[in-house]
Amino acid sequence: MSFIRSLSDHRAAARCLTLAQLAPRGAWQLALLHERAQHLLIWTTKGQGRVTVEGVRRGVSVHNAIFVPAGTLFSYEIGAQGFGLALEVPASLPLGLPGEAHHLRLRDNMAQAEITAILEAMQREQSRGDPLAAEAQAAHAALASVWLRRRIEARPARATAQDGTERLAQDYCRRVAADFRSGRLPGDYAAELGVATRELERACRESAGRDAGAILTERVLHEARSMLARPGIDAADAAERLGFAGPGYFERFLAYHGGRAPRPARRATASA
Repeated sequence: MSFIRSLSDHRAAARCLTLAQLAPRGAWQLALLHERAQHLLIWTTKGQGRVTVEGVRRGVSVHNAIFVPAGTLFSYEIGAQGFGLALEVPASLPLGLPGEAHHLRLRDNMAQAEITAILEAMQREQSRGDPLAAEAQAAHAALASVWLRRRIEARPARATAQDGTERLAQDYCRRVAADFRSGRLPGDYAAELGVATRELERACRESAGRDAGAILTERVLHEARSMLARPGIDAADAAERLGFAGPGYFERFLAYHGGRAPRPARRATASA
């Protein structure tokens, strides 16, 4: 069996989506900090925005490629004129993708044309429904992986190593992604990291553009809104799964941060 055919035998397939399709229930699905089960390669072709990946916030402009490994805490705030494509790759597909996040700003016209052509070819395969489409999608995804790794290897080395502020914010974000459902507070994470709470707050503000409490709140809020969009989950279920002391605390949290009570929020989220 060929390598590409063996890739296509995986139950979950790689696919190409627009940024809007990555957030079908509303912009909050990308704009609030969260992690995904799939690897993402985002290619911005128009407009500007801001991306935060593991506690590091940066501006995004045209011809930026952002790779976010599965399970990595991130958000993408898209500007009003922003547009791009995203390659979504199941973590189970053995494509040799990097184990860490990358943000590439590409000036090479040939490199820009190559990734655009790969992603647009994937879109055409998805729309046509031709025979052997799964094999074709796997082939395109493999090419995108090679493209990404070549661009990473060709990138000049960073002038300076990651500083302590970014490392602290990154370590905090990794812990939030792993156990945000525990009900723990930023002070608990700070103690685990061996720093004062004010030091953690300062590092997060400088690196991520929001303090440690806001990072945790965003992740919990994203999960709360996602849960309430699913059938069969009510405020009591969500409160228990997210580590709240009871549904009343959860209702106040959602009303304060979402501007509405759980039931209306659920209807609005589901219909967005």
